Amino acid sequence: MEKPSEVVLFGTWSSSYCTRIKLALKLKGIPYAYVEEDLSNKSHLLIHYNPVHKKVPVLLHNGKAIAESLVILEYIDEQWNHAPKLLPEDPYERAKVRFWANFYDQKYKPSTYRVMTSKGKEQEIAIEDSYEVLKVFEEGKEKDFPRKSPLILNGDMSTLGFLDIVVGSSACNYKAVNEAVGVAQDPKKNPAFWSWVIAMKDCPLMKETLPPHDRLVAKIRSIFSHPPA
Repeated sequence: MEKPSEVVLFGTWSSSYCTRIKLALKLKGIPYAYVEEDLSNKSHLLIHYNPVHKKVPVLLHNGKAIAESLVILEYIDEQWNHAPKLLPEDPYERAKVRFWANFYDQKYKPSTYRVMTSKGKEQEIAIEDSYEVLKVFEEGKEKDFPRKSPLILNGDMSTLGFLDIVVGSSACNYKAVNEAVGVAQDPKKNPAFWSWVIAMKDCPLMKETLPPHDRLVAKIRSIFSHPPA
């Protein structure tokens, strides 16, 4: 009889990158142990298993370490290839999902970081730049995945696909970010994107996995030094 897999996730509660992995493991029904890391005092195990970046998340599967959230998501989908699938079966469709996941991480997330770290006129410019980046993402998603909204892979509210997990793990915290930073996202600027995010936020799996709102607000304020209004 085959021994059950030993799966351990090294993460930190407030990280959207770690939330991605929790969502995928829960979605696949994979039992796992969780190790909470203090990133101001990283454990020797984290440094041992991710010596290159020394960051979370790290997934340990039967003693083998996998780092970087997008890489881990693909590993989970390939290693446990039963339904529900995170990525489409068709290679071209998979490629498009990967492209927009990378765009979101490499273009949009940095643009929101600039909003959170700037003030005054600089922040106003950063907000407009972020809207423009999001517009590219929104239009590209609509073009590449027509008729598959709000949840682009599976088309219903019971499960989540790869891009839903990548985007929802951070974007569904928008209320906490707005409260902490004092900058409200205008859904009228990118209505298709925000209707998708709101739909994902209502997904039961997303609700139970996202970090607590008030705790996240306090965490964001502590990082970006925004006192309560």
